[in-house]
Amino acid sequence: MKRTQKMTLTTKVLIGMGLGIVTGLAINLSGLSQPGSLTQIYLVDGLFHIVGKMFVTALKMLVVPLVLFSLISGVIGIGDVRELGKVGVKAFFLYLLTTALAIAAGITVAATLGIGEGVHLSTQSSFTAKEAPPLSSVLIDIIPANIIDAMAEGKMLQIIFFSILLGISILMVGKKAEPVVKLVEISNEIMMAMVNIIMAVAPYAVFALIAKAIAGLGLNLLVDLAGYVVVLIGVLMLHLYGTLMLILRLFARVNPAIFLKKMKDTQVFAFSTSSSNATIPVTLRTVTQRLGVDNSVASFTVPFGATINMDGTAIMQGVATVFIANAYGVQLGLTGYLTVILMSVLASIGTAGVPGVGLIMLSMVFTQVGLPVEGIGLILGVDRLLDMVRTAVNVSGDATVSVIVAKSERKFDPVIYNDPEAGILTTEEAIHIDPSIEEELAQTIETLQEKKS
Repeated sequence: MKRTQKMTLTTKVLIGMGLGIVTGLAINLSGLSQPGSLTQIYLVDGLFHIVGKMFVTALKMLVVPLVLFSLISGVIGIGDVRELGKVGVKAFFLYLLTTALAIAAGITVAATLGIGEGVHLSTQSSFTAKEAPPLSSVLIDIIPANIIDAMAEGKMLQIIFFSILLGISILMVGKKAEPVVKLVEISNEIMMAMVNIIMAVAPYAVFALIAKAIAGLGLNLLVDLAGYVVVLIGVLMLHLYGTLMLILRLFARVNPAIFLKKMKDTQVFAFSTSSSNATIPVTLRTVTQRLGVDNSVASFTVPFGATINMDGTAIMQGVATVFIANAYGVQLGLTGYLTVILMSVLASIGTAGVPGVGLIMLSMVFTQVGLPVEGIGLILGVDRLLDMVRTAVNVSGDATVSVIVAKSERKFDPVIYNDPEAGILTTEEAIHIDPSIEEELAQTIETLQEKKS
């Protein structure tokens, strides 16, 4: 019993993930996941759905206030608008670089292996491409007309813009704004404490999310699209363990093995939720408390990366393009593939923060190179599973860029990075309240009440 209590949260989350995979497969292979069955209604779409949805919603609940307070605090912490500009420029170009490398790898591997050749798939799925907004609209929409609406709708670029502007304005006011600075810093600490509380239930939520996803996955469809699935996951792993770790080693001069070990729980969260935005609270905590990146950098690079970093999606663009082109017998050639790379990089900027961005980007790419957009319907069935893997790669890219930028700006603590125990949480620590703090707060409230009376 004592051993279970001392088990780290990461270990519990990994156990939850493993049990979720086993449970989901058992339900799927036994046929219990058939539509209308009691298991499907009350367990998969009932208990698993409710627990998983509540957890993801709780994480999303924290995103806006956490980004707001963390980024304002980060801007104040930097103290120099020019330094903030350097952080932004470095992060932007690193994200574009990793996106370009990602899609190039996807196209190269998929084309070399010739996936989709001789495949004649029929699908009952239909796909209607949504029209992507023009780049001019995306740029205009960065400035919120109403910040309350932006927060309510979770428009991350608008929240980032407002937070930076507010942070700069606080710096301009100077000493008179000290009470506001203290309020922001305390609020940021409170939000991180809320992250810890929600993470305490993560093992059970991860189990529910994974079990539901695997139970609903048609294994026959996986067999039909085995080439596409295996190649895409293979390139995603190559990018994560190869490209990103090489970039991390070259630019930050740190041990990639430590990075991967400390990112495990964040990757599991991302895999479970399939949402970079929902994973922001967990990513931000890992980057600052486990990897040693100063909040002044992480508060910008993490939410910005969750919005604009498209490594996993870019790889999907490349592999899917080759697969569909071969399945339809279309020869793209070198020019076509270069067009795909350029389009994907530009689309990652032009569709930043747009819901369903992956499929919008893919439809744009297909249209540009002359592939039938309805071909996307062939891969829709397995996209849910692959989106989980893509998201895990995306958040790893966010953390990689955060470490590199922090190291270049001397906002990086190597002691925290190299300490295997730094930032580790157990379930008990996540929800622990110090009795002395409780007593101190009670005395403070009592004193305030006496003053009022």
